[in-house]
Amino acid sequence: MKSTDRILHTIKREGSVSAKALADELGMTTMGVRQHLQSLERDGLVDFEDIRAKVGRPSRHWSLTAHGHRRFADSHHDLSITLIDSVQDVFGEQGVAKVIAQREAATFAQYQDALKDCDNLEAKLRTLAYLRESEGYMAELHQDGTDYILIEHHCPICHAAKSCPALCRSEIQLFRHLLGEAYRVEREEHIVSGQRRCTYRIGEKT
Repeated sequence: MKSTDRILHTIKREGSVSAKALADELGMTTMGVRQHLQSLERDGLVDFEDIRAKVGRPSRHWSLTAHGHRRFADSHHDLSITLIDSVQDVFGEQGVAKVIAQREAATFAQYQDALKDCDNLEAKLRTLAYLRESEGYMAELHQDGTDYILIEHHCPICHAAKSCPALCRSEIQLFRHLLGEAYRVEREEHIVSGQRRCTYRIGEKT
């Protein structure tokens, strides 16, 4: 992966980040990172904000522009939307619901098989994060007290989900079905709603 692509991937995962933090993360010099950032800025892929510090000079933090985020978009999104529209035209909303239900059932079977040997919530979620990462969601898992936060920095079905919101509802229903009634799954951030990532808070029901 080229240095510029590594920088873009890191900003996609981390959000607003300084050149020094990027250099430390990627094992590059700060000067080298700044040169790449300036090139990416000229291409319209990144922009910066100078954040005032309590002491010393402001710190320049870089983030992706809308054009930068589109670099990670699903390359087949136009086809997906066309197919959804075609199903709706021919079979109506009921037909779209059946297609989504079939997709959810097939994904559930795949995930359930992958999780069958996991004997606790953390093991299940780490496996789930691995599966989602392999599918292009740029997923990772963090613990927050007794809860877990599943983070997805990218949504490869984002364009289709904007056209068909039922796809997003299907995603969270899938997680709830997979983990069972003993656990709660709450979506706290949502890419389709304009936030930079999707996050799910998961824990035992009280």
